[in-house]
Amino acid sequence: MHLTHGLDRIGAAAVLVRTMARAGVVQPHAPWRLARVGRTVLQWGTGPAGGFQTLYHRWPDRACLVDERGTLTNRDVHERSNALAHALADLGVAEGDSVAMMCRNHRYFVDVSVGVAKLGADVLYLNTAFAGPQLVEVLEREQPSVVVYDEEFAGLVGSTSVGRQVLAWVEHPDDPDARANDLPTVDELVGRESTDDLPPPRRHGRVVILTSGTTGTPKGAPRNDPGLDAAVAILERIPLRAGMRVHIAAPLFHTWGFAHLALSMLLGTTMVLRRRFDPEDFLATIQDERCDAVVVIPVMLQRVMSLDPEIRGRFDLSRVHVVTSSGSALPGDLATRWMDQYGDNLYSTYGSTEVAYGSIATPADLRAAPGTAGRPPVGTVVRILDDDGREVADGRTGRIFVGNSMLFEGYTGGGGKEVVDGLMSTGDVGRIGADGRLSVEGRDDEMIVSGGENVFPQEVEDCLARHEAVVEAAAIGVDDDDFGKRLRAFVVLTDSGTGEGVTEDALKSWVKDNLARYKVPREIVVVDELPRNATGKVLKRDLPTD
Repeated sequence: MHLTHGLDRIGAAAVLVRTMARAGVVQPHAPWRLARVGRTVLQWGTGPAGGFQTLYHRWPDRACLVDERGTLTNRDVHERSNALAHALADLGVAEGDSVAMMCRNHRYFVDVSVGVAKLGADVLYLNTAFAGPQLVEVLEREQPSVVVYDEEFAGLVGSTSVGRQVLAWVEHPDDPDARANDLPTVDELVGRESTDDLPPPRRHGRVVILTSGTTGTPKGAPRNDPGLDAAVAILERIPLRAGMRVHIAAPLFHTWGFAHLALSMLLGTTMVLRRRFDPEDFLATIQDERCDAVVVIPVMLQRVMSLDPEIRGRFDLSRVHVVTSSGSALPGDLATRWMDQYGDNLYSTYGSTEVAYGSIATPADLRAAPGTAGRPPVGTVVRILDDDGREVADGRTGRIFVGNSMLFEGYTGGGGKEVVDGLMSTGDVGRIGADGRLSVEGRDDEMIVSGGENVFPQEVEDCLARHEAVVEAAAIGVDDDDFGKRLRAFVVLTDSGTGEGVTEDALKSWVKDNLARYKVPREIVVVDELPRNATGKVLKRDLPTD
């Protein structure tokens, strides 16, 4: 079974023009300004170096980003990244090198991304939740010329073998004696260098995003300049508009967060950034910064909906027209609970680091089927294949393969994902229903064979998450002498009265009433929280198996 949203060349051109016009990208500008923008794209490409320079040429005094330290205009970002590029060159960064960055969401993330790209070097985004061994292994494999990191990670990064290091966010920027070490900061480098424009490099720098590493060492997945077709695919389905104020709460080092940083280069949106996520602060930021759109990972929505209703009711989110979620599936009835509270503004994107995006669920899709992954956007193909690479029948489960313009070319350390007829494996299994929507059933390496029956944990997790006493759930397979494997589930219960006194037998009965008997977990363990990485994915390897 497959889903296709493809077009011929004429149809694609028409969709591009219509989508760009509707999104407000096509706007009147003076001819000299348009010429400068065109020349910038030809010389610098459509990545961070070229994208943010076009913002400077189009709207120099428009707010580019807002963080805890104030507002930076497009002119500010252009000049700061010029100065930082000169400083990094003085540190020895050259075209073709790489610079690693371990930063939360703030201005310095943008400074470094753009400054490194202006040198024709690659920027490697490090996960802020890395443990020491993971960080050491990644840095030894990637061999960056410089590592830029927030001061809070000084103990972690400072112990690695990378010699040239720069601090990004520091708690006391005006007091060097209060810092964790005597390294230079981004602000200091920017303040002492020229803001003059640099000559265009011969190669365009790449962005290297790491896989989540939930089952092993994170791999580097490089991205070349994003094309307009990728933007059209998202904007054709999700109604983001030029000039919006967008709170990007999803980590910028994650594929989904970076996608919206890239969209800001096209749309001229103002990025509202915060270094850490707290559900109540999240709502306050959206309200106080007058945000029109929000970018999240699902666990953020879970934490908001777990707040006391009285707390949620204090904040006015009526300006928000778009909430875009990605990174993992929306569990249980989370989608409908969110929309019942805040309106039908939720869009869920399915994809992976390697394929970027595969399908998008609109509010109408999520109302009709709350767990759906939706349908492929324009220019995208989704196929369900069996183990031999053949398409399966309608409604049958198989491996999910995706084709679009953003497929990565292979990991930086070698190797890649399986490709069949130009389509790349996402590593997930799923099916396409009679309604034409994609349902993702879980990772292809997570299927449990218990007593001869195939069980996908996600279906059980979603069922448990729909129970009124359960906040979230995770399920794994553990060894069993009689059945080979048995299902063990872990649940986090609500703090309200619904979570008090609920028993394991009651939860098992709930699953039995909603799923086949063989899908009922043999054990259900109550925990305070599920182990997660910084992008919200549950680290199932950290759940106890004995």
